[in-house]
Amino acid sequence: MSDDTREQIISLLPRLRRFAYGLTGSTDEGDDLVQAACERALSRLHQWQPGTRLDSWMFRIAQTIWLDRLRARRVRGETAPPEVLERISGGDAAEASEHRLVLRKTREAMQQLPEDQRVVLVLVTVDGLSYREAADTLGVPTGTVMSRLARARVRLHQLVHGHAA
Repeated sequence: MSDDTREQIISLLPRLRRFAYGLTGSTDEGDDLVQAACERALSRLHQWQPGTRLDSWMFRIAQTIWLDRLRARRVRGETAPPEVLERISGGDAAEASEHRLVLRKTREAMQQLPEDQRVVLVLVTVDGLSYREAADTLGVPTGTVMSRLARARVRLHQLVHGHAA
């Protein structure tokens, strides 16, 4: 592995971690997912084609591992343990409590979204990818990203604000 490839992988870790947290809803599971994705990527680096997007390749690896884990849990009848919310520092207690409540509701609502919508939502809103970049990462048309994102935003708003489906 070249030093340049090694540096690219290292520079992707914060983005990959945000992506994994968005998929799992848990920092612990997200970190485990990043580790598994890095292990798989490093063991299969010969499959990555230089000149193509390394970030897209690694996001796909993480997504595939996560989907495999979800399928395995369904077969075993397991559920993921809920993540303890991060404390919000500063401000008054009432405001901090309200922020934590909205954060919790949003995180729980994101976990209820269909996987394809959640992935697009995380890539665009959390990782900051453009629609084109998200489309390239997922290997789908830009219109599909736009459609999934629009549905995800509407559904997320409904879930967080208690509107009927």
